[in-house]
Amino acid sequence: MKKPELPIDETHRLEVLYHLNILDTGNEERFDRLTRLAKQMFGTKIAAISFIDTNRQWVKSGKGLDREYPRDISFCAHAILDSDPMVVNDTLADTRFSDNPLVLGDPRIRFYAGYPIRHVSGSLLGALSIADDEPRGFDDYDLRCMKDIVDLVENELASMQLSTQDHLTGLLNEHGFEVICQNSLNMCERLNAPASLAFFDVRGLKTINKLRGNVEGDRALAFFADLLKFGFRDSDVLARLESDKFAVLMNNTPIANTQEILDRFKERVDRYSVENALPYTLDYYVGVSWVEPESNYDFSNLLDIARNFAVKAKG
Repeated sequence: MKKPELPIDETHRLEVLYHLNILDTGNEERFDRLTRLAKQMFGTKIAAISFIDTNRQWVKSGKGLDREYPRDISFCAHAILDSDPMVVNDTLADTRFSDNPLVLGDPRIRFYAGYPIRHVSGSLLGALSIADDEPRGFDDYDLRCMKDIVDLVENELASMQLSTQDHLTGLLNEHGFEVICQNSLNMCERLNAPASLAFFDVRGLKTINKLRGNVEGDRALAFFADLLKFGFRDSDVLARLESDKFAVLMNNTPIANTQEILDRFKERVDRYSVENALPYTLDYYVGVSWVEPESNYDFSNLLDIARNFAVKAKG
């Protein structure tokens, strides 16, 4: 087994990593969504976003891995030595890893692909990785798809100094939604995959605030946000754009399927109001836009169209 060397900018790299204050933090949906997406896209048992600390690989978000591993046995510690992705099709055929404890023991890695995560300063802080317990191939197309997800991770890191989260609901705010959605749409375009965007205008918030107070109005918005979280897929992008305006980008979802999804969501919202005996009825206007392969994958255009349809529904 070959132990990983240190990057030439190791001191600066660690300073940048520590400045982010990301190590030993809890799970965050904005990262968990991306590892779920990678796991689903490549069909591997393991997908992770990891950062390389002084003596350890620390897993910020992962499926199929422990929270941390010694740096000496870390695959990702090798991946950050080069800005190009590292692919090991069969670990038993690679002398760097053939007797690695992570190969000979759990999780018994036989295939690994790691794409370095680059900070805006240029330092490679960690890697998006996928792994499996069987050897497999991995071509240039797969690497381009993996790079699309890495772009999303890097955008999240770049925006950590900016607020991308709505504090009331925990969803993305308008800025975060724009950044994540455009990158998601770029990935859909590369995959020739469709996407749909739903724009929601919650009805009656001003009346709730006037009759029952702003606290009750905030509760209504939080209820609606929770219903969005449970009503859409983990890989969909959810946001609160304005006071009573929400949006959802549904990746890889043709318009033919969108109405059925929205009908199920409407049933969920109506049922929630009744079952919880709310002193008001949660309701909304909705507008939908979509893109198909070979069409315009521009986020702003997609959002404007959906918003305009919601305005028309409002009358």
